[in-house]
Amino acid sequence: MVDVGAFVGQIFVIVLLVVLAIFVIVVIFRSIRIIPQAYSGVVERLGRYQRTLQPGLNLLVPFVDRLRPLVDMREQVVSFPPQPVITEDNLVVSIDTVVYFQVTDARAATYEIANYLSAVEQLTTTTLRNVVGGLNLEEALTSRDEINGQLRVVLDEATGKWGLRVSRVELKAIDPPHSIQDSMEKQMRAERDRRAAILTAEGSKQSQILEAEGRRQAEILRAEGDKQASVLRAQGEAQAIEMVFNAIHVGEPDEKLLAYQYLQTLPKIAESPSSKLWIIPSELTEALQGIGDAFGGRAPTGPSSPRPRRTPSTTVDTADEAVAAAREAASAADSIANEAKAVTPDPPRPRAE
Repeated sequence: MVDVGAFVGQIFVIVLLVVLAIFVIVVIFRSIRIIPQAYSGVVERLGRYQRTLQPGLNLLVPFVDRLRPLVDMREQVVSFPPQPVITEDNLVVSIDTVVYFQVTDARAATYEIANYLSAVEQLTTTTLRNVVGGLNLEEALTSRDEINGQLRVVLDEATGKWGLRVSRVELKAIDPPHSIQDSMEKQMRAERDRRAAILTAEGSKQSQILEAEGRRQAEILRAEGDKQASVLRAQGEAQAIEMVFNAIHVGEPDEKLLAYQYLQTLPKIAESPSSKLWIIPSELTEALQGIGDAFGGRAPTGPSSPRPRRTPSTTVDTADEAVAAAREAASAADSIANEAKAVTPDPPRPRAE
């Protein structure tokens, strides 16, 4: 027969060994803690702070030491929901903020503040209202760097005792009311239209200045060209007059030739289209008489001979009559010259020896 007492004793021993094994495993498991990188653990011994565990393998006293939740030591970025803020000019704007902070002391972050994330959010909201409340809307929109700097300084000073370090605060968005946005858009549109009008006016002004300068330069160059042309033309006419004058003096013409040439020039003078009123000079009869005396041999022989009396000048009302009169006078002079040549004896020929 099987001894019942011995069998029960064996079962009790086995159960006791299993319980001891389980206890040892639990003790070992509670004694060893592995902390990952960038995390810290706060250890409490019998409910009191004992030490802060660093990343790596750490040993604890089982059933005496208790490890609180790990604290993230990395820099954290927290975006808070839009907060209504009243500006100095009594406008309600909605502002979104982003805070960059890092836990530098795990013990202070655990025991100095119950929930540091909520505390940072509330502190950011109140500080933001204090800072933006002293600015008007335009200053708030254009002074973001100053607002960010003031928020960072205030938050860093307030969260230092909590074991936090605020490195940066940014205003993500500033949204004024829709009515103000419409007014701002109209104002910006009017400002752009004004700038466009100013630029257009400046361009037109510069264009007119350049065009006027171009016309001035063109007029100056044209005047210089006319001046040079007039000077050259005057020099040419002076040289021509000088050549004609020299040629006349070299040929030594007499009064008869000059009178005849004068009669030949009269029709050309009368043919001018601007001659509306032409006056026949009194020297015309003297010229005719001089030509007749020259070719007819009726020239006066002495100084006492009476000079021909000048007839008064005759006024011709129209240029056609003046031309006809001039041509008639020239024809008369040619007739007198031909008659004089006909009655003038030929000069004697030299005798042949």
